[in-house]
Amino acid sequence: MKKKLSYRDKLLELAYIYNVKEIQDYTKNRKNLTTGQIELILKKNKIIIPKEFKTSFFKENFIKPVTKLKSNIINYKEEKIKDKNRFFRRVENYKYDTSRKLNHGANNLWKGVGSAGINFLNVLPKLGVTVKNFFGDLFTDVFNSIYNQQIDKKSARNVIVSFFVIVGVTTAIYSGYNAYKNYDFSSKKIETKKPEPKIKKETKKPEPKIKKETKKPEPKIKKETKKPELKVKRNNVAEVILPDLNLKTETVIQLFKDVDYDLRTVRNEKLVKPIYFTQFPRDLDNLQSVQLKKETFIKIVLPLVVAENEKILDDRDKLKTLIEKKFTTDTEKQWLRQKLLEYKVKRSDLKELLFRMDMIPVSIALAQAAKESGWGTSRFALEGNAIFGQWTWDGQGIAPLKRDGDKNHKILKFPILRASVKAYKNNLNTHKSYLKFREKRNELREKNKNITGLALTSTLKNYAQTGSEYTKILNQIITQNRLSDFELVRLVNSVKQIELNS
Repeated sequence: MKKKLSYRDKLLELAYIYNVKEIQDYTKNRKNLTTGQIELILKKNKIIIPKEFKTSFFKENFIKPVTKLKSNIINYKEEKIKDKNRFFRRVENYKYDTSRKLNHGANNLWKGVGSAGINFLNVLPKLGVTVKNFFGDLFTDVFNSIYNQQIDKKSARNVIVSFFVIVGVTTAIYSGYNAYKNYDFSSKKIETKKPEPKIKKETKKPEPKIKKETKKPEPKIKKETKKPELKVKRNNVAEVILPDLNLKTETVIQLFKDVDYDLRTVRNEKLVKPIYFTQFPRDLDNLQSVQLKKETFIKIVLPLVVAENEKILDDRDKLKTLIEKKFTTDTEKQWLRQKLLEYKVKRSDLKELLFRMDMIPVSIALAQAAKESGWGTSRFALEGNAIFGQWTWDGQGIAPLKRDGDKNHKILKFPILRASVKAYKNNLNTHKSYLKFREKRNELREKNKNITGLALTSTLKNYAQTGSEYTKILNQIITQNRLSDFELVRLVNSVKQIELNS
């Protein structure tokens, strides 16, 4: 070997001597390996490194002890953190055990009081029989003694007459009082019962209409899939979920006309009807009018985006109230654990959870959905309900046709469109690549400003490989299609959920 070689070069020479193919392949592909990686590969191939190679005195006597000390300190800290977590878990388990014992004791006390009350009630009939027998015997003895004694007829007649007079007067007074009382009570009942049948009639009248309206489209969808007539023309529109019916675009457009679903009205009133499609029509790309294709796409995606945003905002309000509370119930704790897992927050940091749990601007969601799905006409959108083109390496997905040979990613597949929207919002709210997006959104919250798409598009450079060019395209889609008009749109209040079964 050469004398003036570095330690790394000596290891490479040793690899070529023993013909280690793994290292040779790396060097042929011009991929640099560190000294530590070369050592590991040599050790893996059971090649002994001569001691004369290890000439770094400073590394052996200074660097290694310091790194070992650092690792010991880190391990010590981790052990302390684990002990601390164990202590808190024990305290929490002690609380749970104490509350469980108290509940058990309260239940036993309640059962004891109940059994005592039942025993007391069982005693009452026997006590009544005893009192009845006592007074019966007493009156029998009294009347027998009166009968056996010789009494003056006049005085006896006066006593008997006065007795019956008193009994009669008392009975008349008591019956008159009861009659008066019953008369007042019955009149009140008549007054209160009069409006009751009217209320029942008013509430029951719309029910058969709603049932008839929901049942009417079922036979029409079975017979003619082209025109599933869903006539829901009223102010409080019910939630309509359209399952996998393989609807055609013509049928979808006719359905929107039947329910008076118009984007101009949505822009003006800021209200959208809760009509949820589970998939895009497969012939959407066959529309000759580009404007009609875009409007149909927006009408399908807009209720899904708004519904997920409202759910997130409801959870956010609930989280704020729980943060302010001193004590939480078991149900509330379970809800918090579920949300911490959903938003991937570690160490039960509720402030971080509140920071992540927030809405996504409607204009950004619509623009990204249009860009990633080709306005609902891409293969991923039609075959896998993938609106936002999210990648996956281990989940169920669709392989891109023009994928590079060294890449093995897929486009994440979803059962319905709403699942794709939910996964997209969870991605923006949890992934480290979109931290700037969440920070800018939080700044707008603190300044009491509206969270708009055009204010946040610049923070989404990491969403696509094109970077800033991608954000320019998003801004162009938002402005050209006036998607900012949908920022403040909310769902129409729904009373019932109508499902169309195929």
